Amino acid sequence: MSARFVFGSGALVVCLLLAAAGPAAAQTPTAPANDDCLACHGDSTATRADGSSIAVAPEVFGKSTHSTIACVSCHADLAKTSEWPHPEKLQKVSCGTCHGQQGSNYDDSVHGRAVAKAGLAVAPRCSTCHGTHDIQRKGDPESSVHRGKIAGTCTKCHEGIEPLYAKSVHAQPLGPGNSAAAVCSDCHTAHRIQRGDTDTWRLSVIDECGTCHLARISSYRDNFHGQRTALGSARTATCSDCHDHHVILPASNTASTVSPQNLVNTCRQCHAQATEAFVKYDPHADKLDPSRSAAVYWTYRIMKVLLFGVFATFGVHTLLWFPRSYKARRELRAAAAAGGDTAS
Repeated sequence: MSARFVFGSGALVVCLLLAAAGPAAAQTPTAPANDDCLACHGDSTATRADGSSIAVAPEVFGKSTHSTIACVSCHADLAKTSEWPHPEKLQKVSCGTCHGQQGSNYDDSVHGRAVAKAGLAVAPRCSTCHGTHDIQRKGDPESSVHRGKIAGTCTKCHEGIEPLYAKSVHAQPLGPGNSAAAVCSDCHTAHRIQRGDTDTWRLSVIDECGTCHLARISSYRDNFHGQRTALGSARTATCSDCHDHHVILPASNTASTVSPQNLVNTCRQCHAQATEAFVKYDPHADKLDPSRSAAVYWTYRIMKVLLFGVFATFGVHTLLWFPRSYKARRELRAAAAAGGDTAS
């Protein structure tokens, strides 16, 4: 039998012993235990024929969240093999076997469709983000999908986004003990990632922004732009149209798309005739905040008082009129009865 891999001397001996188990073992193969797999792959010098490493450090795998799972649970085609060393090309691991819902979400994502429909080998798979044998839970600071590391994980592929995001107000607060700032998965989700240029995503991301910016999403929904998007119109300004996508900066920063210096040009993306007077319109006028929108605040308060006053006035009028109306109806019935008696 020709070996398919190149191992260190100790690991090769183990594999050859497994291969020499005899005809009986070949007829009734027993699934290898993790220790059997690590006997070969635990050798740091283990490589494929092309020189690429196939080593799995036992101490690294031992700390992973999958350490209690059998190797053949993922590499299922090895559960019944009797050929050792096993063939170099194995079946692709299906994470969806255990992570069904996550797998379904991934399949529907832009990443999953790139793999399944377009056949792009460079498109991210589960292991691209989560790792292979060193997978950690997302709450573990060492995990590649921990909030503190997710931006670095995503920008391994999206390299052009890294310098943009690094400048933004979202990236700057990130640091030890501070996980409040938005990371990639907050806006794009973790597994249901869609193309950012689709109408569906443009409308849905408004809610993602509103998850953190509660006051702003409320005031946005009250104005013209928000009312149009609520009706499903994607031809209306959403959060990213005004605040940009990744280089999101506070209005006090002169580089911000919503700074006073840049606001006219930002509005002219949709309103070609926008002027200095045009941009005085407040897209986030808050009827509950007099310090931001005094005119809107007092108009709202006056209208509430007026509305209450109208209903209160007519309510009292109705209550006062009811006894008189009841008395008048009784008198009419009595007069009608008296008239009938006279006629008879």
